[in-house]
Amino acid sequence: MLIDTASIDCYQGDVRALSLVVRRVAWTARTVWFVIAMLVASVLVSATPGVPGVADARVAVAAAPAVCAIFCDTRDPSLARQEIFPVSEKRVNGRRIVLHVSNADGMAWGSIDDGTVGDAVWLDRSWDGGPTWDGLLGKASIPGTWTGTRTLMYNLSDPSHHRRGILRACGDARGIACTDWVYPAVCATVCDGADPASGPGDTRPVPETTLNGRHIAVHMDDAGMAWAVIDGARAGDEVWLDRSWDAGASWPGGSSLGRTSVPAGAVATRTRKFNTSDPGQKLYGGAVRACGRAVEGQNGSCTAWARTAPGDADTAANAAAATDALMWSYDPNTAWWPSSWWNSAVALTTVIDWMTQTGRRDYLWIVDRTFEVNRVPFPAGMRSTDPIDGHFVSRAIDDAAWWALAWVRAYDLTGKAAYLSEAVTIANYVAGFWDGSTCGGGVWWDRQRTYKNAVTNGLYIRLTAALHNRIAGDWDWLAKATTAWRWFTASGMINSSDLVNDGLTNTCRNNDQPVWTYNQGLAVGAAVELWRATGDSGLLTTARRLADAGTTSPVLVRNGVLTEQCDLPDLTCDDNAKQFKGIFMRYLADLNDATGGAYLAFARTQADMIWSANRDSLNRLGQQWSGEGSPNVRDWRTQASGLSALLAAAAGP
Repeated sequence: MLIDTASIDCYQGDVRALSLVVRRVAWTARTVWFVIAMLVASVLVSATPGVPGVADARVAVAAAPAVCAIFCDTRDPSLARQEIFPVSEKRVNGRRIVLHVSNADGMAWGSIDDGTVGDAVWLDRSWDGGPTWDGLLGKASIPGTWTGTRTLMYNLSDPSHHRRGILRACGDARGIACTDWVYPAVCATVCDGADPASGPGDTRPVPETTLNGRHIAVHMDDAGMAWAVIDGARAGDEVWLDRSWDAGASWPGGSSLGRTSVPAGAVATRTRKFNTSDPGQKLYGGAVRACGRAVEGQNGSCTAWARTAPGDADTAANAAAATDALMWSYDPNTAWWPSSWWNSAVALTTVIDWMTQTGRRDYLWIVDRTFEVNRVPFPAGMRSTDPIDGHFVSRAIDDAAWWALAWVRAYDLTGKAAYLSEAVTIANYVAGFWDGSTCGGGVWWDRQRTYKNAVTNGLYIRLTAALHNRIAGDWDWLAKATTAWRWFTASGMINSSDLVNDGLTNTCRNNDQPVWTYNQGLAVGAAVELWRATGDSGLLTTARRLADAGTTSPVLVRNGVLTEQCDLPDLTCDDNAKQFKGIFMRYLADLNDATGGAYLAFARTQADMIWSANRDSLNRLGQQWSGEGSPNVRDWRTQASGLSALLAAAAGP
């Protein structure tokens, strides 16, 4: 028996019994479990109404840190949305120990039946594939005259912290027995352990590594499954894969996958194939590396970590890989990309764009998850430096409008009326800040009415026109959009070079502040959506004039590559500006579609540069699309921005 005493918490309860919570335990005999069980304090239990012979546990001892994904640990099993039995039950002295799983919730619970008073059931959860585990989770004992009991529900994995878990149910009825673990293998399109000869595609996402004349490489197929190969080898050499869910920082439970030796008389071998994502556990962006060991010297070598990497010319597949990397940063528990409020709205819109364009629904669950979790009020500091008042609105009017556009896109994807209704609610809030008494019109940027700028008014026009195009019989939103467009084009924010400056001065003049790509893109997008609403060809002409300026001006384009002012060497963009170029590309793609492909060449230039010069082996896309300059920051904001360029190139005319 091995017990990590550093991870045992002790305390004295009201019943003056010593309670030991053994969090990481490895055992070799059932008698060990009996000793541990005798040290565990009594638990408080209460019967579940309407379920004869079963009681729920209310554990009165300290537990392993709670995991929160869609739900948090210790959820009531009566709330489970599904109940399946993926592993066989165990019997010990006539008692039935059963592991219940709800894949819909990503949770499991254990039960014991046909028992007597004092029999107990609990869950073990392992983060390293089974060698060690958090034990005695939800331990419940059969009380009174009951013949069974069950634990509460616990999460199978911890996607918010990039940890993949496995669970089993254990019981003590004068002897210890446990079910098998679920789920030790990752199953996506196919399960871990597939033959490398099956399935199309064979690319090498990172360079091979060498070891004493051996060549060790990681290979991937079109479905994102990976395998390792060693050649130039000797009999007894070994090769394997490591798999990490936290971008290569650690790989518990993912070490030595498919480990195999070169057989006698051979000079090469390969592992089986293993998945690089686990959508069932909401774990995306898994990374792998190939490792090998030479028979002489017992030394080894590994390649760099890599995520799925299609060929450079396959823009649609590249977009899928970039979306997978973007989803790595989404937090299923808090249901956003921490920690930028309006940027999360744009990132969500980008994922919806990908699903709309491809017809796939891999990440459909995040749309409703984000909607349900975030439409409530939040105090300052939770989602933004400002309080969120509910319905995605706050002091920042433009932030609210970004969310409204996200819900318009969600409605387009799903047809769910609640999303369109939410967009209308937000639009009514934004419309309340239209003010004709200052500068003759325009929507204020903030609740304090301090600034009229391009982003807020570009958003407002796009939003109001979009609502008209989706609400039968509407004229009110169209009138607002038309009035706002006329005001915007006459406001002076569009300068003599057809570039959009940031806003107006207090005297209602162009303030000559920087030309940002997202302001240019929003002006294009506003004109295109209003053109759809009215059929006025002059709007499409204006959109093309603005797009032509945005794709040719040295203010925004350098060496053919879209470049923000903060992208220049030795500079870096703040969290807002990191996402600007992607917004430009989203609305340029919209115009490209409306004009039969007029801007496809420009979009492909951006996508090719991003994929070849601005991507690392984990498919993370940087701020500077040219790949030049230092530092070239990479985070989920720059990821969403680059992804929009890939989508624009993949859309075609």
